[in-house]
Amino acid sequence: MPETILLAHGSGGKLAHRLIEENILSDLSNPMLARMDDSAVMEFSGQLAFTTDSYVVSPIFFPGGDIGKLSVCGTTNDLAMSGARPLYLSLSFIIEEGFPLSDLKRILSSIRDTAREAGVQIVTGDTKVVNRGNADKLYINTAGIGRIKQGTNISGANIVPGDKIILSGSIGDHGIAIMSKREGLHFSTDLQSDCAPLCGMVANMIATGADIHALRDPTRGGVATTLNEMSEQSQVRIVIEEERIPVRDEVLGACEMLGFDPLYVANEGKLVAFVPSRDAQRVLDAMRRHPYGARAQVIGEVEQAETPCVVMKTVLGASRLVDMLVGDLLPRIC
Repeated sequence: MPETILLAHGSGGKLAHRLIEENILSDLSNPMLARMDDSAVMEFSGQLAFTTDSYVVSPIFFPGGDIGKLSVCGTTNDLAMSGARPLYLSLSFIIEEGFPLSDLKRILSSIRDTAREAGVQIVTGDTKVVNRGNADKLYINTAGIGRIKQGTNISGANIVPGDKIILSGSIGDHGIAIMSKREGLHFSTDLQSDCAPLCGMVANMIATGADIHALRDPTRGGVATTLNEMSEQSQVRIVIEEERIPVRDEVLGACEMLGFDPLYVANEGKLVAFVPSRDAQRVLDAMRRHPYGARAQVIGEVEQAETPCVVMKTVLGASRLVDMLVGDLLPRIC
């Protein structure tokens, strides 16, 4: 097997079959994938969630993860935000000619390990190779299917006045970790991306029996953009408190240096939850018992309003409007 990806690896011939059998199947094999049919065949009953996403992050290896881990986390997290338990993923690669095979193997190992943690199987996929210069190393596309437990109804349209807003942990870690690697920034501590599969924590939250109204993972555009989207969906006013929002010192320092607001910086392992006040504490406790929710905090509340908006009460006692992000603060962070 050559040490780098050749155009012939995408031809469907012997090299393509060797790439799949000796690398992809060896890491990701399961009974459905091993059949090597054109489609994965499965049986379902009940309500399903279905999502798809593409990943073009640069650089493809970053502190705390890589494009492979990101692709599994991003797609399983989107399913979890609907209250679904992720079951199956598709996985498609678009690889630039000349990409090191050792890097592909490293990414496949990361995909395997993250899929195991998330409890999801990769059951179908595709590989394409493009000419050198026509892609930036590697792009990944995924689609995911999950099953929703009967009686679960989680949607951004379900938010009502009186709901408490819970954030699962510190914000901005992923975006700043990507930027630090891309621009060669260095910190006194080892800042890592928060990239993580959240489906286990969400399952624990649902198991409390709480009436969870909405969940969302604040990826591109950060917490500020996500809250604005949800405010629009439910036509409510969202009020958050600056002093309650956890932000690491390294992230604050980098944001001050770069002129960023942490509220707009991307996350890949955090969620915001909207729950009735009566259920907030038991949901918060369930989150804090999980490693990915250890720093969870109630950060605000939902109010009635004629015009949907997001307002932040600052540490100085003032209030300011938190608008939706305009443009792209950090391109290619996922």
